[in-house]
Amino acid sequence: MLTGGAETGGLITVNSGLVGYVVGNGNDFKYPVKVTVFQGDVTTTKIEIYKSFTNVAGVKSNEILFRTIDLPTTPKNQTIDFTVTYNELKTGLTVGGQPLPTDDSLLKIGDAWTLRYVTTTSESNVHNNSKSTKVAVGTRFAGTYKVIDSNYWRLGVSNGGWNGGIRVIESVDATTYRFVDYAGPFQAATNTHYFTIDASNVVKTPQTYKGAVQLLNGWPLINCTSNPIDMKLSCGYSGPQNTVTKDDVNSKDRIYRTYGYYTGGSGPREFYEALERVVN
Repeated sequence: MLTGGAETGGLITVNSGLVGYVVGNGNDFKYPVKVTVFQGDVTTTKIEIYKSFTNVAGVKSNEILFRTIDLPTTPKNQTIDFTVTYNELKTGLTVGGQPLPTDDSLLKIGDAWTLRYVTTTSESNVHNNSKSTKVAVGTRFAGTYKVIDSNYWRLGVSNGGWNGGIRVIESVDATTYRFVDYAGPFQAATNTHYFTIDASNVVKTPQTYKGAVQLLNGWPLINCTSNPIDMKLSCGYSGPQNTVTKDDVNSKDRIYRTYGYYTGGSGPREFYEALERVVN
């Protein structure tokens, strides 16, 4: 039951929460973005997409209208696919009074655009959607992934997996990645942690990052190298271990990770997960 003053319509689902922008792909390379709309009794008539840019130092640009998409009232479920290029993203934006570089090779890892979605309904109400798209400058393995294989061991017993879950991986530098909000199946902002992928496609989840112990669910992180006895079940799992496989045809790169944490008085918690890039 809706209370007085409630408004309906205008809510969209942002399928592409993170789009990985790979430096060197060129100014006209097209990066796909997807959102979905459900048309109820109150329909969404248009989506206005606003763009802004924030550099790695945290300095923000102006924000301007990037694109307007007019929507039909049917069908009920609508998938909106569009693409963005560097030439489109940089136009009209300035940081500290200066335009963005003419060549994308001058971007830095950590630079990012934000696409903000504003909808108008058939009742002429305007809504700013809480979810946005981050187009983040990074390296190859940054992006959105789906969990395709997983397992969680607690007190030496398997507790099953979390296949189908969506995970976001962001670039920090040429080899370091940020795993956003998750430790295995457990979601919390404090579970954001870091791992590396080297030139030999070896994945490592270190116990410390920049001199600080990495904590998962509030407990110190463990891995196969430093804690082989505590991690014996997950590190002995039948899937590929701590590596990546590149898909140069369909872009469905896979990342395989084994890691966990150690609880005082209760022992290890072990995670194995295989992640496949979501390709729109």
